[in-house]
Amino acid sequence: MALRITKSTEPLPVERINLCLYGAPGIRKTTLAFTAANPLLLDADEGAHRAYGRKDSVPVKKWDDMANVEESDLAPYSTVIVDTAGRALDKLTAAIIASNPKMGRGGALTLQGYGELKSKFTSWMKHLNTMGKDVVLVCHMDEQRRGDEVIERLDVQGGSKGEIYKSVDAMGKLYIQDKKWWLDFSPRENSYGKNPGHFDLLEVGHPVPTNYLADIVQKIKDKLNYMSEEQKKEHNAMTEWQAAINDLTTADEFNQLVPEAAKASLTVKMLLHHAATKRGFVFNREHSVYEEKAPVHA
Repeated sequence: MALRITKSTEPLPVERINLCLYGAPGIRKTTLAFTAANPLLLDADEGAHRAYGRKDSVPVKKWDDMANVEESDLAPYSTVIVDTAGRALDKLTAAIIASNPKMGRGGALTLQGYGELKSKFTSWMKHLNTMGKDVVLVCHMDEQRRGDEVIERLDVQGGSKGEIYKSVDAMGKLYIQDKKWWLDFSPRENSYGKNPGHFDLLEVGHPVPTNYLADIVQKIKDKLNYMSEEQKKEHNAMTEWQAAINDLTTADEFNQLVPEAAKASLTVKMLLHHAATKRGFVFNREHSVYEEKAPVHA
């Protein structure tokens, strides 16, 4: 079977994304997550009742409650919230050890067990993505000290932190400062972040607007799709320039395109100049025109 290669200039439509929200316990992460589009909460933390504006939820007592989710179950929903991802992974850990005690030691996973954890979690995320659902992973924040520095990390066991970071398209930290709630997607020196939407620091109102996170997710998709469309436009423009330049034969014809090329990208200018010099013309910088080469006298 031949490879289906997507060219760098072809758009890659973004229809769904994975997003991670993290912050200190009790800071309204779940409340914020419930403002996503048509959400269903997988309540591994068993704390949905504490959220303001609570929407539909599934109590997760064991990993199978999440693992066995079917497309028909999610048909009415656009977003799946996992709250918290750390607690869900704890339940996956228990399931792995129960099915194969050799993958655990003293209630913790062995190296082989962690490999199984990563594999199962990644497969489960991909399963949700194939259904076309946006996924919001809610995580508690853990603070660690490095000398006088405070390092913020996801409160998730073992190497699973890396798997969450790799699996999400965007990651934002929710925190309180000056009695206001803020959402920060930008990576900082001592904290996580992924900001494909190019957001500045966002203030979260109180109460949280009904579609607050849904709007953010849509803006991220729009930004990613806009970049794809821009690539396509650039490719089409370059194709048109290449065709036009290939038809030029005289210095006058090149000079007619010089003013328009001056407004275009550097690549277009280089294409025009390369084609002109190949045909034996030289550029007169004083008058900004191409001319025939002066004959060389012996």
